[in-house]
Amino acid sequence: MSRPASLVTGAGGGIGRALVSALVRRGEYVLATDREAPSDPSWPESLVESAALDVTDPAAWTWAIDRVCERWGAIDRLYHVAGVLVPGPFVEAGLGQVALHLRVNLEGALIGTQVAARRMKARGRGHVIAVASLAALAPIPGLALYSASKAGLRAGLLAAGDELRPFGVAVTVVCPDAVQTAMLDQQLESEAAALTFSGDSEVLTPDQVAEVLAGPEVLERRPLELWLPKRRGVLAKLGDLAPRFGFAIGGLLRRRGLAQQERLREERSS
Repeated sequence: MSRPASLVTGAGGGIGRALVSALVRRGEYVLATDREAPSDPSWPESLVESAALDVTDPAAWTWAIDRVCERWGAIDRLYHVAGVLVPGPFVEAGLGQVALHLRVNLEGALIGTQVAARRMKARGRGHVIAVASLAALAPIPGLALYSASKAGLRAGLLAAGDELRPFGVAVTVVCPDAVQTAMLDQQLESEAAALTFSGDSEVLTPDQVAEVLAGPEVLERRPLELWLPKRRGVLAKLGDLAPRFGFAIGGLLRRRGLAQQERLREERSS
């Protein structure tokens, strides 16, 4: 049986880098991409090829999918991990930030899914896996642009998943809580992002998320959607059912988040 071949975006760090390493441990082929070609001495050249990919460029997507097919015969999985987040009050965000969030987090992933899914549909099998966020389940004050882009990504891919299922192509949207990445670090100094730190459990690590993305819960069960952790996902959905109630609860959670931010800042400065 041939080894599966995947394309991973956002492989320059965080979840993406950890995911490439997890797939390598499984002995799989990977085209690891980011804005600049990522590298890691632990990635064997026999399994991993690195390339620069601008996820907002349709032509770049066509090249990347073609490259996977040329080198390994077909694309089995597409992992959308690349993303941007600029925390802050909605009215203070510049128009450039609006475009940035929507182009990278939403438009880029939808274009990439179209290009890959056409190949997968013709072949009769394949799997698109996208890292969204619990912010896609319920709007997060202080992260309005990020919430909007990830909610759009979730909605678009869930609908596409139902369309593609009869053709043997699966779509899975994974919505994790806060993950210890550079994206989380940039929120640490922003009071507007306090809700990100309001969980009552430890922040997820990139390796924890990567093990789920490359593990049987995603690759064998192929669920349409997965929340990490499930309990926080349920809370987010309850908040979304009644937004005013959710925002009222959010006030309590925000105070917890502010305290957590202060604690983390003190730990890092000590």
